[in-house]
Amino acid sequence: MTISKSGRARFLRGFRMTTTVAWAASCIAAPAIAAPSKAPGQPTGTRAMTPFEIYALYKNKSWQWDNGAGYMTDAGRQFSAWADGDKGKSWAEGRWVITATGGLCLNATWHSGQGAFPAKTCFSHRIGNGAIYQKREPDGEWYVFRHAEAREDDEAHKLVSTDLVSQQRDSIKTALGAAQLPKQ
Repeated sequence: MTISKSGRARFLRGFRMTTTVAWAASCIAAPAIAAPSKAPGQPTGTRAMTPFEIYALYKNKSWQWDNGAGYMTDAGRQFSAWADGDKGKSWAEGRWVITATGGLCLNATWHSGQGAFPAKTCFSHRIGNGAIYQKREPDGEWYVFRHAEAREDDEAHKLVSTDLVSQQRDSIKTALGAAQLPKQ
């Protein structure tokens, strides 16, 4: 069976049209198909914070905790911390890392009277309507980290632009080092 030139031209036009329509439909449908499903408990009307937004939120800030503090410096993304909890005093040094999906991870080696151990603590961040939401990974629950109109009880108020760590960390480091020296 032979196809005339005009028949071949019609076939090619139809094929191109079908291909173009299929391509356009896939461009429209692909984002909807590829969009991640909403995680359980995820705040509605929010999006993952960008790495720059997270960087601006935490750089050169100390995060005050009930039993210590962590400090995230801009230089080399160094992270240092101290804690004075139920198991005694400890200190840490490492790095803070930002993920492309709105995450902040604190990777550090913690030192205590019992020895040294690596730890990684991560938090997810979302933003919507001026409010920032945070969740400790992997099993935490979303909560308002900073309200659109800041409140005194916002966790974000515990981020301060001063080093609350180095002096206390060095003191604990020295005390733990002295405690580990052999007695004469």
